[in-house]
Amino acid sequence: MDSTTWTVILVAAILAAALLGLAVVLLVRLVRTRRDLRRAGLPSGPRWVFWGAVVYLVLPTDLLPDPVYLDDIGVLLLALRSLRAPVAPREPRGTGKALSE
Repeated sequence: MDSTTWTVILVAAILAAALLGLAVVLLVRLVRTRRDLRRAGLPSGPRWVFWGAVVYLVLPTDLLPDPVYLDDIGVLLLALRSLRAPVAPREPRGTGKALSE
């Protein structure tokens, strides 16, 4: 193989490793968010959303081939967003009053 082929392979491998790293970071963030919400006694959303995102990341069948982790990252981001959605802010910004007042 010539040097341009090796360069393309190297760039693709680095890109795949970076996307895998991002997927792992999001998975850790998802697990920590769920754990923190449960410790605080706050609702963490449907349990199937959390486990579905984890299983989707681990299973080899994806919408896109596995070297491309964009679909996994998207599923993890949606799950992270759904976990944070049930948590409403206690005070509106700038008013200093609780929502129940």
